[in-house]
Amino acid sequence: MADCDAAPALQANEVNDVPVIDLSILSAAYLVAEIRDACENWGVFQVINHGVPLELQAKFELVMKKFFAQPVAEKRKLRKDVDVENPYDYGYEEFVENVDDWKEVFDFPLEKETMMPASTGDGERDMRELIHSWPEYPPNFREACEEYGREMEKLSYRLMELICLSLGVQRQRLNGFFKDHCNMGRIIHCPPCPTPHAALGTHRHTDVGALTVLSQDDVGGLEVLRRDGEWVQVKFIPNAYVVNVGDMLEVWSNKKYQSLVHRAKVNSERERFSVPFFFNPALYVVVEPLEELTDEENHAKYRALHWGKYYGSRKYGNFKNPDMDVLRLNNFMVSE
Repeated sequence: MADCDAAPALQANEVNDVPVIDLSILSAAYLVAEIRDACENWGVFQVINHGVPLELQAKFELVMKKFFAQPVAEKRKLRKDVDVENPYDYGYEEFVENVDDWKEVFDFPLEKETMMPASTGDGERDMRELIHSWPEYPPNFREACEEYGREMEKLSYRLMELICLSLGVQRQRLNGFFKDHCNMGRIIHCPPCPTPHAALGTHRHTDVGALTVLSQDDVGGLEVLRRDGEWVQVKFIPNAYVVNVGDMLEVWSNKKYQSLVHRAKVNSERERFSVPFFFNPALYVVVEPLEELTDEENHAKYRALHWGKYYGSRKYGNFKNPDMDVLRLNNFMVSE
C-alpha cells in the first residue's frame, strides 16, 4: 500500500448532477434517450430500480467486509504477484497507471480459466493462464462473489443493449463479442488515511473494458472528470450503481461516447469500500469502430485493436512491470 503522503490530491466540486436513470420506467424510448444524453455528455450515470435483489447485495457486502477485516498476514496468502502470473486475488499494492494507490483489493473473475496473450507484440500467439484462488474464510465468500457477479453480468447486458439502441444500431449488436467474456469483479478497500489530502484511493485513469458497473458505500469518494475539465464528486445514492463508459465502448462508438476519466479519494476517519464490475469482451475479440457509425463524412477514428493484448498490457502494466509496453487508446487513433 502506498505511503499516505506520496501523492497530492486535488479538490473536486461538490455538485451532484451526474445523471440518474430509473430503469423501472417502461418507456424504452425514454431510457434510450436518457442513456444517450448521459453517455455523450458525461460518460457516466447512476441507475436505480435496476432489479438486483437487495438481499443479494447485503449478503455480498457482509462477506467482503469479513474478508478484509482479517489480519494482513491472512490476506497476503492470496497476494497478487505478477512473477507467478496471478494478477487476480488479493493485492495490497495495486498500481494504476504504474502509480501506487492507498488501497487493497480482491479480484474475482467469473470464469474458472482465463487465457491471455503473453505479449503485446504483433504476431505473438503465446498464451498465459491467469491463476485464481479463493480464500477459506469466510466460508461462503466465493458463493457470494459469484452470485453478485452473475447479477452484475445480467445488468451489464441490459445496459449494453440500451446503449446500442442509443447509438442507432441493433439492440444485440455487441452481444456476440461477449460470448467468451473475461468479466471480473473487484472489491476495493481503502483503510482510513491519516493525510487524505495527500493521497488517492485510486489515481486518475480510464477503464479498459466496455462498461463498468460500480457499487460504492456511503463514504463516497468517487470523482469523475467532466467534459469541461472540472472534477465532480459522484453522490452516494442508496442501492444505486454507477455506470461508466470504458475504452472499448469508446472505440465501438467511434468516440461518440468517450471513456470516463475518474479517480477515488480516501477518508481520514472511515474505511471505504467500492466494488467495480468490469464488463469485458472475449480476449480474442478485435475491436474497431462499428461500420454502421462510419461513412465518408465520419471516418473511423481508431484502428482495429486486439482486446486481449490491450487488456494484458494494461493489467500487467499495473504491477510495475518495466518490461511491459502499456497500450493506450491514443496508440490506435487515426491521424486526421
